[in-house]
Amino acid sequence: MTESLLLQHRDERGVVTLTLNRPQAFNALSEAMLTALGEAFDTLAGDESVRVVVLAASGKAFCAGHDLKEMRAEPSREYYEELFAKCAEVMLAIQRLPVPVIARVHGIATAAGCQLVAMCDLAVAARDARFAVSGINVGLFCSTPGVALSRNVGRKAAFEMLVTGDFVSADDARVLGLVNRVVAADALDDEIEAMVSRIVGKPRVAVAMGKALFYRQIEVDIESAYADAGTTMACNMMDPSALEGVSAFLEKRRPDWHVTERSTA
Repeated sequence: MTESLLLQHRDERGVVTLTLNRPQAFNALSEAMLTALGEAFDTLAGDESVRVVVLAASGKAFCAGHDLKEMRAEPSREYYEELFAKCAEVMLAIQRLPVPVIARVHGIATAAGCQLVAMCDLAVAARDARFAVSGINVGLFCSTPGVALSRNVGRKAAFEMLVTGDFVSADDARVLGLVNRVVAADALDDEIEAMVSRIVGKPRVAVAMGKALFYRQIEVDIESAYADAGTTMACNMMDPSALEGVSAFLEKRRPDWHVTERSTA
């Protein structure tokens, strides 16, 4: 069941594409879908051959958020708290992955679907994609999506989206900082590939250390952020990949990352 809900493809570079596969339900995040995503992220987190994860979706939409039919079938506070806690763990798993996660967005990304885009490290959207945290339209303020949204876009823009439930276009989402790139629908895969190629050409260890530090320092005061960043850079500098990179720069040649990978194997 989980395999059909979430398709997985890996290429020879270690680029893994996870595809949400509930097209008939606009890829709504059912409990089973959340379980499939959580298990996939946990497995990938421990796989050092993975370099990039692309989160895609089948059908006409990226993700329409939580499965409201499923939610309405069991109306108890205990159930809802467990559901939202489970969703939060899946979202946090994206941030904790040691490799970049890129959202490949088409169609709509609403409520928890918009949250999913916001939690990804990078996002590329088709020009016809639309985004909304639309729970307020059914009387449910998108509180949990708001956590991710408010960490990606400005406060007033985030609150306007949350309190109105209005859609924003892909171009507006880029201006707001929710996505990195907007391209024509038929150029979406090419743009994703261009971004992936730039990332896999960098040392995995440096990316992993940098990603972890990036999210840690955002949540603390500036003095603590600088202290943590300095320690991280010092550790990074002692890694063979950085030593090779600096040597290559000084010697005016291309770095040979394969040498450093063999030395740490």
